[in-house]
Amino acid sequence: MLARILEPEVMDTPEEAADYDAMDHREVNRVFVGDFLGVWDGRGPVLDVGTGTAQIPIELCRTTATAEVVAIDLAEHMLRLGRENVRRAGLERRIDLRRADAKQLPFGDEEFGAVMSNSIVHHIPEPGRVLREMVRVVRRGGCVFVRDLLRPPDEDTVNYLVASYAKDANDHQQQMFAASLRAALTLAEVRDLVAGLGFDPATVQQTSDRHWTWSARRP
Repeated sequence: MLARILEPEVMDTPEEAADYDAMDHREVNRVFVGDFLGVWDGRGPVLDVGTGTAQIPIELCRTTATAEVVAIDLAEHMLRLGRENVRRAGLERRIDLRRADAKQLPFGDEEFGAVMSNSIVHHIPEPGRVLREMVRVVRRGGCVFVRDLLRPPDEDTVNYLVASYAKDANDHQQQMFAASLRAALTLAEVRDLVAGLGFDPATVQQTSDRHWTWSARRP
């Protein structure tokens, strides 16, 4: 198994934000939102942790007319593009973008009906802190839905995944994807983290050749 190689916690240069936003995430985002809607009871508001350029909140609000989302990220350049994306989508009244640190969320206990997150965990040196904060701010009975990349066993698999899913991307985008794969957690590592928070490790499952998903309700 590859050793975990951390990447920067905050991707906050104009180039990184622009290249991330330009990558084709449409299918991944559509699947994420569909899976989230399969477990969300419709009670809000929803918190999106590590929203990037707000593509998933936009997809969620386009898919269901009832969603209202608070979306946070620590990268100001990502949020700047996200605000423009939200404006163009006409969703300023339903998506509230804020700059905040996922390791210390500026919200009260049980403030949200659901928490969702896509691809933030691999950025965090100590991801258990972020998962703990997600649990803290969701109401009892509310869902936590977290998806992220799965660390491959070797460099050959890294190269295969980059060639399979980023073959049309530019060199910088391919490098970002490869770095994210190397920084990701294994299934066993994520299960250990959620078990430490009092959840059944089986609530974490591998859900594609490159993703794990944690889907659970706060007791």
